[in-house]
Amino acid sequence: MAAHNDLGKEGEQDAENFLVQEGHTILERNFRFGHAEIDLISQKGEVLHIIEVKTRNSTAYGEPESFVNQQKIDLLVKAANYYVQRKNLEVEVQFDIISIVKNHVEFSINYLEDAFYPF
Repeated sequence: MAAHNDLGKEGEQDAENFLVQEGHTILERNFRFGHAEIDLISQKGEVLHIIEVKTRNSTAYGEPESFVNQQKIDLLVKAANYYVQRKNLEVEVQFDIISIVKNHVEFSINYLEDAFYPF
């Protein structure tokens, strides 16, 4: 597997560990719908969290969360709608981003709750 894929998988595991420590229950990891993939789906209380994880080894080209573009948002919203309908859920849905910078010197997690709205 390519090094960037390994970093991405490590970041998803780091994000999952972080969310569990924050009281989330992880419901799905790498949920796919069509061309969309939701990195993590968790629940905390009555809120369903749709979480995009962005991991980089440097901020030289910008913060990791800046790489979540409108096309990615649209795909996440479609996949989240499908998930909620398929599971017949009556919950509030929140879209979050977990931004991770991880290298041999630095490790930081930035949890952006309600990072964007689906409209």
